Formats: sequence, structure tokens, C-alpha cells
Amino acid sequence: MKYQIKKFKDGQVTATILDSGNLEVQLRGNSYEDLFAAASIKEAWDAENSMNKTLVSSLTILCLIGQRSDRRFNKSESFDLKVISKFINSMQFDKVKLLHPHSSISLALIDNSEKISHFEYVKKAFDSIGNPVLVSPDAGAYKVTHEIAEKLNADLVPSNKVRVDNAPQISIQGDVLGKKCLIVDDLADGGRTFKYLASELKRQGAKEVYLYVTHAQFNYGFDELKETINHVYCTNSFKDIDDDFVTQFKVI
Repeated sequence: MKYQIKKFKDGQVTATILDSGNLEVQLRGNSYEDLFAAASIKEAWDAENSMNKTLVSSLTILCLIGQRSDRRFNKSESFDLKVISKFINSMQFDKVKLLHPHSSISLALIDNSEKISHFEYVKKAFDSIGNPVLVSPDAGAYKVTHEIAEKLNADLVPSNKVRVDNAPQISIQGDVLGKKCLIVDDLADGGRTFKYLASELKRQGAKEVYLYVTHAQFNYGFDELKETINHVYCTNSFKDIDDDFVTQFKVI
């Protein structure tokens, strides 16, 4: 089924349905405008197909906005992922697919949701480097990275980070001497944590350190990362990046 999106000069978004059939909407989903575009498409499709109960609708969000705000961090602050999820639920899609969500909270809050695995993209990075040791950057990422390591028959080294006097202290639980390492995580905002982790891996003898993240924001560029990381692998779920330091796998 085809549709058309138009944006007016004042920022308004409107949608037009061009033919009939099941609805499949795919978008980055990393802005509120994306979500309003999806809502406009769904409203127009509902109006066109209100009498046809055999058709189904699906929404694929490749980089869910607000996914790290998966709790109320401080008293009197908004629970942003809850607000975003309520808006998505109001569209009443039959299925909502999320690429590598930050936590299971997104899946719990969004109706009819399911996870799209990032495994194939990690495998591409893994094969490109040549069988590196996988590194989970923190306890939260360990379970998912362990599952990927088992599928790839790869070694896995856990790491953990604590803050002492507002400075990160990183511990590595494994041998990386003379090895290539691939840090695997869901999202990079600035990337400074990965810089420190890579530095510690190399201090413990890692030959090369690479980084894979599904959702690549890198809001402060790559200058700091280049000090300790050899190369970055990511998808273009958040944005397109034109830099020789980065290999992107296309998802949109």
C-alpha cells in the first residue's frame, strides 16, 4: 500500500493514501515529527478502510525516540517513554516492530510490540573484523551480547563501569591480551564511555578495539573516539553518517 506525506511551511504534516491494501509504515522514529507522520498515515488509512476488517496495519520504528528514558529518574520529572508509548498506542496499529530497543520496558509499554534483532548487523561487523572477542560494556548489555556470542561461537568478555568522584572506573573480566575486541551496545550518544572502555581494553593488551552500536547518534563527532577506537560499525537507524571512520549498515 502506498501513501504520501506532505509537510507544510508551518510544520504541519499531512498524509494521503494512494491505494488500498494492508498498511506497512517504516520510519526512523527518532523525532516527534516522525510519530505524528505515522499517526497521520494511520488516521487516513483507518478512514479509507473503516469497513474492511480483513486488512492489517504494522508500524516499524527503527530508532525509538525517548527509549533511554525508561523510568522516572527523579521526583517531579516526566516519564518520557511512557508518554511516547501512550501516543504510539493511540494509533492502534495491529503490530509495532522495534529495532534493538534499549530495554524491555519499551516492549512492555507499547501494545502489540515485538523486537527486531540486531544480530545480522553485529555479524557483519564480526565477520569484517575477523572473529574478534565480543565485549559487553555494562551489566545491562551482558545478556543480549551473551546470546549473540553463542550464535557466533565467539568469546565474550564482560566489563562494568562505576563512577568514583564523577570519573568512570572500568573493570574488565577476561583476557584480551593480543586480541581484537568488538564492543557491542544499542546506542551511542556522545560515545565517551566507549572511549574509556577502549582505553582500558588496550591498557590490558588488546591489539585493536572496534565498536558496534545499532543507533548511532554521535552528537559530538568522532575526534575523541578516534583516540582509542579503531573503527565504528553501526546502522543508519538514527541518521546517515559520511565518515571513513564509520561503516554503516543500511536499514532505511
